[in-house]
Order: sequence, then C-alpha cells, then structure tokens
Amino acid sequence: MTPSSTLRVHTPEGVTFAFPLASPLLRALALAIDLAAIAALTDVLAKSAHIFAILGADWANAVEILFSFLASIAYGIVLEWWWRGQTLGKRVVRLRVIDSRGLRLEFSQVLIRNLLRLLDILPALYLVGGSVAFATPKCQRLGDLAAGTIVIHEPALPAVDLQQLAEPRYNSLLGYPHLAARLRNQVSPEMAGLAAKALALRDRYEPSARVVLFGEFAAYFRELVSFPEEAVEALSDEQYVRDVLSALYAGRSKGAVIV
Repeated sequence: MTPSSTLRVHTPEGVTFAFPLASPLLRALALAIDLAAIAALTDVLAKSAHIFAILGADWANAVEILFSFLASIAYGIVLEWWWRGQTLGKRVVRLRVIDSRGLRLEFSQVLIRNLLRLLDILPALYLVGGSVAFATPKCQRLGDLAAGTIVIHEPALPAVDLQQLAEPRYNSLLGYPHLAARLRNQVSPEMAGLAAKALALRDRYEPSARVVLFGEFAAYFRELVSFPEEAVEALSDEQYVRDVLSALYAGRSKGAVIV
C-alpha cells in the first residue's frame, strides 16, 4: 500500500477535518527522545531498587528488572493519557496520538497501543512495528491498528488575526477577567487552534453545517466555564466562540499565533 500523508475525517454535519500524518523520520526522532527519557527513568528506579539488597541480591535484581519493565510501559501510558496523546518525545517534535476516526482518545486505546509495543519492538529496533507501519496506508504499527489510533504531526499554525475574523464588536466576556483567566487555563491549545481555524473558514461551510459546528464549539467552551447569563444571552454560538477566542488571547498583539 502507498502510505497517505493526510488523514481526513468527515463529520455527519458535512465538515471535513484534515490531519497531517507523522512521517517515519519524525516518529523515529520522537522515539529516540523517549528512549533516552526511559533510560534516565530506569536508571533512577534501578538505584532505588538497591534498598531491597537487605533482603538479598536476588531480591534486588528482581525488583530492578520489575522497575525497568514498568518504567518502559508506564512511561507511554501515563504521559499519553495525561498529555492527551503525547509523550515527551512527541511533545518536542509536535506529534500526537489520536483516535483514527477523529474521536476523543480513550484510556483503553492508550493502554492497548502501549502494551502491544512489546510486539512492535521485536525482534529488535522496532522491526515488526516499523515494517507494519510502512505497509499500512496510515503508517500504523501493530499497537495503532489494535487500538484504532494514528499518530499525527501538529505543525505550528500560522498567525490568526482575530480582528479580521469578524467586524470589531464589544466583547462582554472580557468584563469578567477572573472567568476569562479560568478559561485560558481550561482550553487546550489544540482546541483553540481548531476553533480559530473554523472561524477563518466559516464562509466555506454549508449554512446548516456551520450552525451545528459552532454549536458544538460553543457547548464545549460553555461546559468548561460558565459566564453570567447577561454576558452571553444576546450572543449567537458563532459570536460566542469568537468572543471566547478573543478572551483567550486578550492582551496579546494583533495577529497572535495560536499554537
């Protein structure tokens, strides 16, 4: 099969999202960083296992082996769940694990793809996993295929000038700085980037799809932080999303970069 460079997810509302797939080179670079981090973690745990030497050398060796195994497996599981699909290596080179259908990544998927890493590394240097990835159209290793996940590349988004997305208007959300600050802490850069991209491309959507799309974004933001009714009662979902983004980047220079 010829690997694709882009994953396209089509929603029932007729909206299409495109995700650039991670190249083998970037995945290898992220893996190298992760292996170095795992080695450092394993070294720390191995030294802590020496306290079991009071029970005997065999006990100390057994605990050291157990700690090393747990470090190599738990590293990916904990970080990919905590950082929403990223490990240290993926974070550095801007890669992310996502559900292959574009849905929310579940813990079971994170668990499966990391447990099956034990097969992907066989017989050495990820030969099985690398071979399978090259043979699949979405560059998925065995763990990805079993978990229904893919690894995408998240390049830095171009500058988004929020003032050009709509005519300047009063932003009632900025009247509640403590809630705006809470919103900035709750909204992920990825979701902010998706919302900004949706606003920039809003005129390309069918009217019904546009209403549904911004309704979903607005519902997501409202669930994170609830503003007083008088601040939002006159806003459409699309206006609310734009005001949320303005609040997120309030105080930054015009044309702020959303990453």
